[in-house]
Amino acid sequence: MKFSDLSLTFNRALLLSLDRKKWLITFAVLAVFGLFAVFCRALAEHANHWVAMSLTFLPIFFSFGVLIALGVILIRGYHNEIKKKEVDYYKILSQSWETMLGAAYFTIPVILLYLILWMLLGMFLLLSTLPSIGEFFAVILIFAPFLINLATLLLCTLVLGTLFFITPVIAFKGFSHSLVSQILSKRFQEDIFSHIFLFLIGVLPCIFYVGFLFLAAVMTGNICLSCKDLLQTVLQWFFMMIPFAFLLAPAVVFFFNFAAEAHVLMQKESSRRMRM
Repeated sequence: MKFSDLSLTFNRALLLSLDRKKWLITFAVLAVFGLFAVFCRALAEHANHWVAMSLTFLPIFFSFGVLIALGVILIRGYHNEIKKKEVDYYKILSQSWETMLGAAYFTIPVILLYLILWMLLGMFLLLSTLPSIGEFFAVILIFAPFLINLATLLLCTLVLGTLFFITPVIAFKGFSHSLVSQILSKRFQEDIFSHIFLFLIGVLPCIFYVGFLFLAAVMTGNICLSCKDLLQTVLQWFFMMIPFAFLLAPAVVFFFNFAAEAHVLMQKESSRRMRM
């Protein structure tokens, strides 16, 4: 893998992430899940830590399947852009409907795994409230919530990795568990370093960009202190969410564009190794 190839793919993915149609499609999807996140945050406002934790992460995991479906549409449109073909997203959507539904099934095991972690955390909190022995469990078994929270964060990382590596395979090859597993296992066995390197290149700019947006949102929340009522606070979050989702859209488009570029790049590298 040459630096010139990497530079070309990064620049092309970045430039083609500013397309108006892709921006608006991605914004519409992000706005829907932003509304769901605002609703969950409103429910968690006066809830205990255990419930608040579930309401914080559930929007992330529920959006997983829809983001795969969105990625399939964006990647197929991006492929047509590179080939200088006309991009008709309505046609792409109609041709990708079954593939998108199949890809959405990836959400089910992720949500089930998170619910198991959440219930385990609830069991620890329940043990810690028992009279007499509750403090003993809270001190001795403190490693349990640490491992559960760590597993939750690793699950979020797994979701990002799945979006980056699996979505292009589904977009180009169609939905098939065996085919996806075969392609990814073979490529990771050949060169795991390059895959991790490309994933970091694709995700780090997005993380920095999202970090700036969250920082701006936190700073705005610290300024707007006049709202004491929960309804007013929720409305503030809602109206802040709209520009947040709009500005986040090109970063999501870039993520899937570069995921497609990385898939093609590693496919070429795999073919080159087979010829040697």
